[in-house]
Amino acid sequence: MTTFGCWVRERRESLREDNPDYSIRRVAQGMGIQPSYLSKVERDEVAPPSEETTRKLADVLNVDEDELLARAGKVSSDLQKLIRKRPVQWAKLIRGLREMPDDDVLRLVREVRDGEW
Repeated sequence: MTTFGCWVRERRESLREDNPDYSIRRVAQGMGIQPSYLSKVERDEVAPPSEETTRKLADVLNVDEDELLARAGKVSSDLQKLIRKRPVQWAKLIRGLREMPDDDVLRLVREVRDGEW
């Protein structure tokens, strides 16, 4: 499994192939952090950043916030609140979905969202 920093670096560099605005300096500047800090994150010399900084990074890299938070080993604060309200039910649901194919999970989400269940 690719580390958080390695994944971030690979994503940024792939975007940089088509757009020079994805240099480490410009990305860090756009996020309001130091380029040296982003470099350390990309080299896994520091732990993944805070939820807020990870969300900014997801926005800059044009990836889903929850995906990037998960790669950082984190769960968004809004999901943590939901889980804390019904921890047993959420644990059973998530474990029950573990072996389900992605298409089936997405179908289930749509059915629940649309009230067709």
